[in-house]
Amino acid sequence: MPETKKPTLHPRNKNKGQYDLKALIKVNPDLAKYIKTNKLGIDTIDFTNPIAVKLLNKSLLNHYYGIQFWKFPDTNLCPPIPGRADYIHYMADLLGKNDNITCLDIGVGASCIYPIIGISEYNWNFIASDIDRKSIATAKKIVNSNPSLKDKVDFRFQENKNQIFKGIINEDDKMDITICNPPFHASKKDAEKGSMRKVRNLTGEKLKIVQLNFSGMVDEMIYEGGENQFIQNMIIESVNYAENCLWFSSLVSNERNLNRFYSSLEKYGAKDVKTIHMTTANKISRIVAWTFQSEEKQKQWKKK
Repeated sequence: MPETKKPTLHPRNKNKGQYDLKALIKVNPDLAKYIKTNKLGIDTIDFTNPIAVKLLNKSLLNHYYGIQFWKFPDTNLCPPIPGRADYIHYMADLLGKNDNITCLDIGVGASCIYPIIGISEYNWNFIASDIDRKSIATAKKIVNSNPSLKDKVDFRFQENKNQIFKGIINEDDKMDITICNPPFHASKKDAEKGSMRKVRNLTGEKLKIVQLNFSGMVDEMIYEGGENQFIQNMIIESVNYAENCLWFSSLVSNERNLNRFYSSLEKYGAKDVKTIHMTTANKISRIVAWTFQSEEKQKQWKKK
């Protein structure tokens, strides 16, 4: 059976507990306009407002990670920092060593969030792929505008939307981990329902119309067959790059998909599979990681 960890926010996550809004407003005064008091008399922000959420995340990156420049179009996905940080921390635990690590980020997005956190926390090197040239250009500008990130990310454009690793991983590439936040929805209708459900969970209100940019662009959110098909394709492709990479991984939004992934991984000869459950705020998600390397080969890889 795959290893399972009890849901918890990672102990090294800088975003644990209540947000220090005073400190965040200090680094980004614009955030003050979006502070409100909830029913318990606690200051918070309106998490249904995309502008407020983006300003909060920008402030968190500045305050905790020293990122001064973080600009991308409002139509792109704005990632929740605590959950993204958890992913990086758990992958650091999985690798067991954090010096001279190379990480492949599948679908880096315009926000460049995983390289930002991975470099800031562990000084990892990144290969970052995406199917959208504009997103790559925006992410590249973020990297070049923050001295701590410069020369740490190799951006690669994926020309074929139906491929994940092919066209990105070169024959002589060696990487310790791949990470991915896959498109969750199978259609625009599913994406709209997901956005409405997200707002309802945050506010308790039912809405007939919701701002689509609350969740991101079509390419970031939607894939034919949804998350299930995307990760199935990833598993099938990963077999061809078993010698290039120590661990492959992906976020999994829908727990009901897990058994299908386990079956595929067994079918294609994965030597080890791990499932890590994460909880951030009111959301539960999980990471599935797999390797085609035996225990002995894993030890040799780490020694190299």
